[in-house]
Formats: sequence, C-alpha cells, structure tokens
Amino acid sequence: MKTANLTKLLAPLFGLALLAGCNKAEEPPKPAAASPATSYLETIKARDKLIVGVFTDKPPFGFVDEQGRYVGFDTDIGRRLAKDLLGDENKVEFVAVEPASRIPFLQSDKVDLILANMTVTPERKEAVDFTNPNLRVAVQAIVADGSPVQKLDDLADKTIIVTTGTTADIWLTKNHPDWKLLKFEKNSESLQALATGRGDAYAQDNLILFSWAKQNPGYRVLPELLGEEAPIAPAVKKGNTELRDWVNAELAKLGEEKFLLKLYDQYVRKELSDDTKPESVIVEGGKWQG
Repeated sequence: MKTANLTKLLAPLFGLALLAGCNKAEEPPKPAAASPATSYLETIKARDKLIVGVFTDKPPFGFVDEQGRYVGFDTDIGRRLAKDLLGDENKVEFVAVEPASRIPFLQSDKVDLILANMTVTPERKEAVDFTNPNLRVAVQAIVADGSPVQKLDDLADKTIIVTTGTTADIWLTKNHPDWKLLKFEKNSESLQALATGRGDAYAQDNLILFSWAKQNPGYRVLPELLGEEAPIAPAVKKGNTELRDWVNAELAKLGEEKFLLKLYDQYVRKELSDDTKPESVIVEGGKWQG
C-alpha cells in the first residue's frame, strides 16, 4: 500500500524530469566562439572589386568625360589601386559623393575608400582615418574682375558662396559666423551661382578656382588664404588601419615611379598657370613637407 502510494507520488516528478530533459534537448546549441575576423583586404578580394567614393563635378580631380566615364587625377589613382590589389584597373566601382557625404559614406560602409579632394583637418581626423597625403591645397575666394572686393575682409558685408561640407564652409562658419553664406550641395551648383551673380564670391580649394578661372575669363582669385595650406589625402573608415597602411605603402611605391607627376601632367598642368611648380600641388610618395 505504501509502495503504491509512493509510486503515485513519484510519478509526476518523473514526468516533470522527463519534460525538463526534453525541453533542454530542444534548446538551440550555444554558438561557437567567433573566429578571427577576415582581413579587410581579403574581403575586398573576395568581392573582387574596390569601392571608391569620388567627385563627378570637380575637374581636373574627379569628373565625368564626354563618354560618361569617371576620370580625373583622384579617379585614376583609384583605378591604379584596383589594379595593384586585384590585378585589373577595371575592378573598381566608383560611387559619386558630395563634400558633405564623404564621411557618412565611409561610416556606413558604402565605400572602402574616399578619393575626393578631402583636406585633412583636426575635426575630420576624429571621424575618419587619413592615409598619407597626395596633394596640397589652400582655400581662397574668387570674385568677378569688376568686383570692388580686394581682400578677404571686404567680404564681411557680401554674400559668399560655399559648397556644403567643404573646408571653406567649415572655416568660414567657424571664423566668421556672422558672414552671409549661400550654400549649395554640389561644386557645379556653386560655380553656376557665381556665374549668374547670385553671390559676390565663391570660397573653395584654390586648385579648383585656378582651373575654373582659366577656363572662364573675367574672374580673379583673391591672394589671401582662408587658413593655412593643408594636405589632401585619401580616407578610410575610422579604425581600418589595414587598408590605410596598404594605401600608404602604395603611395610610397607610386612615388618611386613618379605616378602622381604623370597624372599631374595629364590632368592638372594645363589647368594652372605655366609657372606653377608640380611640387606645389602634388605630394609624391605621401611625403608631406608643410
């Protein structure tokens, strides 16, 4: 009798134990420890293309030619990097960027690399990693020949055109917050605004202004600089030291063969005055001397 009663008492417990065992067996297995991350260069190789952010309206550095092909000083560097990494200069995908979208495109992994005239500044270095430089630049302002403006301070009560996110935009906003800025998203839109008289001056990288002034008589570049001369460099996502170091090694190798000088002769020389020295524009081998 006692045995029967004990059996009745234990039976539910055995049942619960069996259910618990069944439930435990049905739990998904714990994932194994994560394997070491694949190197970024291997990721690019597996994808079989390098994705590069470039300008499309900033000749001679990044623009679209009459055949609809991405070309320019920066763009051709992208092709060479693809050739050295993947064995074919055509294994590159160019993504059009604007000044304000360069950093977000890196941060959101839309591109591997930015080759779009990005000036190295302390603020940008907080957001991305720059490689060694490939160009040097200063910011200046351009006005019409007939303008009464002779120096930068003369623009205090004028309308200054800038392209959003450029070094000129950042510098003027920080140093002259009370000056009137007329902002556009694209360099081509800013130049059109200048040509149609919507502003009194356009502040931009001087290499762009010199090139445009040579093609569009009737304008002059003010001699005064907005800030100091600074390096321009390719940029990668913050923390991507592997790709940054590889690009640095590439720039050093390209310097040995004077690759940037070849691009300067192809794209830039004809845009600037005849007495412009290449070393005042390009930084061969990534060796910056400020």
